[in-house]
Amino acid sequence: MGPDQPAQRATLAAVAREAGVSVPTVSKVVNGRTDVAAETRARIEALLAEHGYVARGPGGAQPATRTVALVFDAMHTSNNVEMLRGVLEAASPEGVDVVVDIVPDDPLGATWARRLAAARRAGMILVTSSINSQQWRHFAEQRIPIVTIDPVNLPGPDVPSVGATNFNGGLVATGHLLELGHRRIGFIEGPPKAMMSLARLHGHHAALSQAGLASDPALIEPGGFSFDGGFAAATRLLSAAARPTAVFASNDFQAFGAIEAARRLGLRVPEDLSIIGFDDVPSAQWSAPPLTTVRQPFAEMGRVAMRRLLRLVAGEELTSPRVELTTELVIRKSTAELPKSFEA
Repeated sequence: MGPDQPAQRATLAAVAREAGVSVPTVSKVVNGRTDVAAETRARIEALLAEHGYVARGPGGAQPATRTVALVFDAMHTSNNVEMLRGVLEAASPEGVDVVVDIVPDDPLGATWARRLAAARRAGMILVTSSINSQQWRHFAEQRIPIVTIDPVNLPGPDVPSVGATNFNGGLVATGHLLELGHRRIGFIEGPPKAMMSLARLHGHHAALSQAGLASDPALIEPGGFSFDGGFAAATRLLSAAARPTAVFASNDFQAFGAIEAARRLGLRVPEDLSIIGFDDVPSAQWSAPPLTTVRQPFAEMGRVAMRRLLRLVAGEELTSPRVELTTELVIRKSTAELPKSFEA
C-alpha cells in the first residue's frame, strides 16, 4: 500500500477488523499509548506494518506524522484564539500537528481540496465559514474528513458540525431583560444568512412570545458582527421617537458599539438603557460598564471539533453529525431593572 493519506485513513478500520479489536485500540497503538495488552499490541503492530505503517520503536507504530488543517474565515477576534487553544489541547495528547490557515478564494473548492490532499492533511476543521455543496464534494472525492465549527451554512444535514445553543442563548438573553421589567427591547441582528444569527433572533422572538408580547419589526435593526455595525444599528434604534429601554446585541462587539451610541446620545448604561451582548469575549468584563452577555464555550468547541475529526480520521462513525454546547448567561453591570419612570 502506498504512503498516500487516504489509504492510511482506511487502514485503521481495516487493521481493527483483522485484529478483532476496536478502532480506538488500534489508535492507541498508533499513538504509542501503553494501555494495550502486549499480545494485542504485537498483533496490531504486525498488521500495521503489513498495511504500510512504520514502527517508531518502543513507543509503538504509527504512520507519518498526522497533520490537520484548522481553517478560519478570518482571524479578527479573540474567539478564534480560544478555539485554537481548544484544538491544540485536544490534538497534543494524540500526537497530531495543527496547521492554521485562512479560507482561500476558491468558490469551486477543487484547487483547495487538491492542495490539502497534496500536503497530506489528515483532515480539516473549518471555523465560522460557509461551504457549498460543490466544495464539499471535492473534499469528499479527496477523502479529506471535515468538521465545521459554527458554520455560516451547511451543504447538507450530514455535515459534521460543532456549535453552541444559540437559540437558547437568545431565549435566555431576552428573558433576562424581560425579568428586569423591560418590554420595548431592541434587537441588533447579525449577518442575515448565518445560522447562528437566525437562531439568536428566533430565541429572541420565542422569549417575547412566552411573555405574551408581539415582535415589533421597528425594534429590529441589521448590524453585522462589528463595533461599527452595532453603533449604527443602536443609533437608529435609540433615535426613534419611542426608543427601546433595552437592547440585545447579537454579539459583544455590536454591544460595545451600542454602548458608545448610547453615550453619544446622552443615555446612561444601565440607568437609562440596558444592553446585553453574546459571546463573552475577554474585553466584555473590562468594558464601561462591564457587559452582561451570553457566554459561548469557544475552547471546548475547539476540543470537541478536534476529537470528532480524529474519530473520522480513524474511520469511525459519529453518532450524530451535530453537537451543540451549552451557553451561559453572565450578568454584569450593563443591565438593570426598568426604572419606574419608564413603566407605562
